[in-house]
Amino acid sequence: MSEVVYLNGEFLPYEQAKVPVEDRGYQFADGIYEVARTYNGKLFRMDAHMDRLQRSAAAIEMEIPPVKDIEEAANELMRRNGHPESAVYIQVTRGVAPRAHLIPAGLTPNIMMTARPVAKTKPEVMAKGAAGVTAVDDRWHRCYIKTVGLLPNTLAKLKAHRAGALEAILVRDGIVTEGTSSNLLAVFGGTIYTHPATDLILNGITRDSLLQLAAAAGLPVREEEFTVMDLFKADEIIMCGTILEATPFVTVDGRQIGNGKPGPVVAKLHAGLMKWGEEGKRPGSW
Repeated sequence: MSEVVYLNGEFLPYEQAKVPVEDRGYQFADGIYEVARTYNGKLFRMDAHMDRLQRSAAAIEMEIPPVKDIEEAANELMRRNGHPESAVYIQVTRGVAPRAHLIPAGLTPNIMMTARPVAKTKPEVMAKGAAGVTAVDDRWHRCYIKTVGLLPNTLAKLKAHRAGALEAILVRDGIVTEGTSSNLLAVFGGTIYTHPATDLILNGITRDSLLQLAAAAGLPVREEEFTVMDLFKADEIIMCGTILEATPFVTVDGRQIGNGKPGPVVAKLHAGLMKWGEEGKRPGSW
């Protein structure tokens, strides 16, 4: 069965879904996006994803279609592609205009979606942990906007891949921020630390979910900056995101983290995330 793509109100075969060469997303990275996933065939925390899409649009002064329509189209796209579990990519660009830096008034946004199969984190990764490397965080200072301008992220991801690592951990002026497509939680003496949700990180939906789960489980959380040298002394490192879920990292730059094995905090948070996804509501005290 040919992959179906949603483009501006139509469901099209992948080969037929095209946008003009002067789409501002192509010319200027003038666009935003979201990635949501399903558990048991239902989109996880889609309301939170749509809220963030609206915030990103407002931040770059771009009008977007009603998010209710976007969510309905995402569900129909999943149905048409027929994957038991899907990752839905949603991209909205400002539209098409002759190339010029000044943003013209009255443009019609282009909205595109794909729905492709996605798997849960492999049991062997949860059992053995993953490797990370550090990379310089040289992105712009508005990382809270989920923009399609991801070249620094992709170059850092390439560095990780070449080193045989799963993810790159970004460091700005000695401070750990997040991953290329994930957020970072570090555990020190039973307390979870994570960079505060400032303009220097993207406040991930999975990050927010794990912090809610930690609070419900009585696990202390501190949203504070910490250095890369602190990171090497962590008991546990957890990289989290829509695709990574909650993944333990047991080495960074070849250095062992903690005892070199996934720890109890990531195990508990991952279990809570799976329960939330499969049951469709956040666990209470657990």
